[in-house]
Amino acid sequence: MTQISRADDPVSLWASARVGDLLDGHDEPPRYGAPEWQQLPNGDPRKAAAMIAAAEMWRKFGDEENLVAWLRDASRNREPLATRKTLAELDAAARATPAIPVQAADGWPPVRIPGRPGWRRHLVDGRQVDLPRGEADA
Repeated sequence: MTQISRADDPVSLWASARVGDLLDGHDEPPRYGAPEWQQLPNGDPRKAAAMIAAAEMWRKFGDEENLVAWLRDASRNREPLATRKTLAELDAAARATPAIPVQAADGWPPVRIPGRPGWRRHLVDGRQVDLPRGEADA
């Protein structure tokens, strides 16, 4: 998830200013939907401040289950760096390996030969034989 600094996020700036105006010296509002929040009178500005704060949390972090899953993943034990492959090992694994030559096998149909359209590789008397398509029957 890309984090935007608060100074570059006009929505966050607006929400922060609006919550500050609504609280106007009051303590932090109770959590949106909590019993304390439900007991506030409908006209209480702390009720609106809690709703804006909850909306901002949703906008930034998604639902609570996703946030908890993200936190759980972020805090899980990782594989120690010493056990990971080195850059040299990763480079060696990424090197191209030579192509395996096309070989016909006993009991299998002839194999097409890359770069030679119309030619097939056959296994004839234990030898690899390249023939134009259709000549093996002759």
